[in-house]
Amino acid sequence: MKVFITGEIPEVGIKKLQDEGIEIVEWKEKRELTQPELIEYCKQCDALIAAGYNKMDAHFLKECSHLKVIALHSVGYDNVDIAEADRLKIPVGNTPGVLSGPTADIAFLLMLAVSRKAFYLHQKIINGDWKFFEPTANLGIQLNGKTVGIYGLGNIGFEMAKRCMGAYNMKVIYHNRYQNIAAEKELNAEYVSFDELLKRSDVISVHTNLTKETKGKFNKTTFGKMKPTSIFINTARGAIHNEEDLINALQNGIIWGAGLDVTNPEPMKKDNPLLTMPNAAVLPHIGSAAVETRDEMATIATENVIAALSGKHIPFPVNPEVYD
Repeated sequence: MKVFITGEIPEVGIKKLQDEGIEIVEWKEKRELTQPELIEYCKQCDALIAAGYNKMDAHFLKECSHLKVIALHSVGYDNVDIAEADRLKIPVGNTPGVLSGPTADIAFLLMLAVSRKAFYLHQKIINGDWKFFEPTANLGIQLNGKTVGIYGLGNIGFEMAKRCMGAYNMKVIYHNRYQNIAAEKELNAEYVSFDELLKRSDVISVHTNLTKETKGKFNKTTFGKMKPTSIFINTARGAIHNEEDLINALQNGIIWGAGLDVTNPEPMKKDNPLLTMPNAAVLPHIGSAAVETRDEMATIATENVIAALSGKHIPFPVNPEVYD
């Protein structure tokens, strides 16, 4: 049996595959695979570990319908046509749970960095612009006692809310498709409408999946309903916010600041205005970039592959209905 891996994954995953006698083909070039390249490699293999954001649409899946499993080295799966995978009976696995704490750490880091203009002021030092003390210059805003609005109070949103409460005694409000009763009990979180979330939040932190409903959800209209003193944080998917509208909102004082670990498109171009704005902080999609987290992700992804190539149900399926 042979598996194709679209990027270098931690050694713990490689060793697990080797111990099972699975042959490994690993993409090591420092660029993204094109879809034709991905199809060509997959045609020579029995399984795929997708360690990047490769598009696996209906065309790809039809061309590679022989695959016994697609194991994602991620939690998100919006790059896979799950309905087509179901039709072709291809199990798709992800890495749930392991990203919650580390991604919440990045959201919290961005919130704090934006509130005190940290990235921008660091760059001023590099540029030689730290000259003298000005009592009214470079002022940030405090977070203590403010209200954090969580858009998508799942595992990651829950961890972010805990950090906000513990560090700054922030009140937690949230909007989901359905109420999270457990979070309400533990965090004293308040379920609100989307419009109320926009109106009341001092910080809005996005932790929802990318779907047809959430794509472009944060745009000119929604930014216009937020407080002019509010901070927008997105560590979920870049397509959830409209980047041009976000830039406009910051430039015109419609909102106070923004912190992004995800952009649209990715990678972000180096001349993007967000990179030089005082109240913006941007990171290159590093929510899961901790040694321990990536090791766990590699372990789970390879467990999905090993199970599928052994004729068993994968332990972490996105589409368990393929086994019906």
